[in-house]
Amino acid sequence: MTGTHKDTTITRRRAIAVTGGTVAAGGLAIAGYQSAFADETTATATETTATETVAASASAGSSSGTCVLMSSVTEGPYYLDGALVRKDITEGKSGVPLTLRITVQDTTESCAPVAGAAVEIWHCDAWGYYSGYTTANPGGSAPAESEDGSTADDKTYLRGYQVANANGVVKFETIVPGWYTPRTCHIHVKVHTGGEKEDGTYEGGKVNFTGQLFFDDAVAEQIFELEPYSRHTGTWTKLDDDMVYDGGGASSGLLTLKPVHKKDPSKGYKGSITLGIDPDTENTGAGSGGGGGTPPSGAPGDAPSDAPSASASSTESSS
Repeated sequence: MTGTHKDTTITRRRAIAVTGGTVAAGGLAIAGYQSAFADETTATATETTATETVAASASAGSSSGTCVLMSSVTEGPYYLDGALVRKDITEGKSGVPLTLRITVQDTTESCAPVAGAAVEIWHCDAWGYYSGYTTANPGGSAPAESEDGSTADDKTYLRGYQVANANGVVKFETIVPGWYTPRTCHIHVKVHTGGEKEDGTYEGGKVNFTGQLFFDDAVAEQIFELEPYSRHTGTWTKLDDDMVYDGGGASSGLLTLKPVHKKDPSKGYKGSITLGIDPDTENTGAGSGGGGGTPPSGAPGDAPSDAPSASASSTESSS
């Protein structure tokens, strides 16, 4: 790869056999993770407290102070099966470190935690490329993701599962995504239940929620001025102009973000959100209708767009 992107050799076939650590990120990412996870011990102890703590998180995660069924949207054009169960999904990708804490709650059971739920996330790298689709043009002007096009799409970076603990909590170590035309800065997420870990990934069960997580424009703007993001030039889409985000705040996927160092955004961010789901409802997010626009050139022609879903519960919103 070029620039600060580090080449990896993991193929899709080999990916499901990998259960251990990932390639360590260099420079910016390493320094940021050391700061971002300095309080890991304290956070772990907090997670073992009573369920009331989880209920308090629900209040913080919604503007109404109650457990809210999240807005569901399509999975987008860059989903891949077989993501690994792992906490660190970077695979050597450089960028501003992001520690992501997601709490899954059952909206049908007074915001009870959904222990054992498998949370899956995937997102683009600092230049707008997704693993598995690295020949897709992210728009604007960006360095080539890989010098070897024959193996570029075998990469599995920035994809992974975590299984929720007794408090419904999962944590990921990743980087803040970049952007691609015509989308704002975002992370895709699915919540699965009823399956189990097998061969390093998660198999079976059903998808209860498909959504996206979003970043405040002011945070994104600061980050996009830093290396390696700044090497992708062009006009990125703000929240108000995004085809998916509907302006609903936390209930529509807007993350709560806290900088590790207030005066130095390169040190990383801690992001958190509470996902209220209905464990009895299935929502894969695939093939839903809506005017999502055309994926960037190079994406599969039959890929679903990033348009919001008009299905699921009547309490869910779409744009």
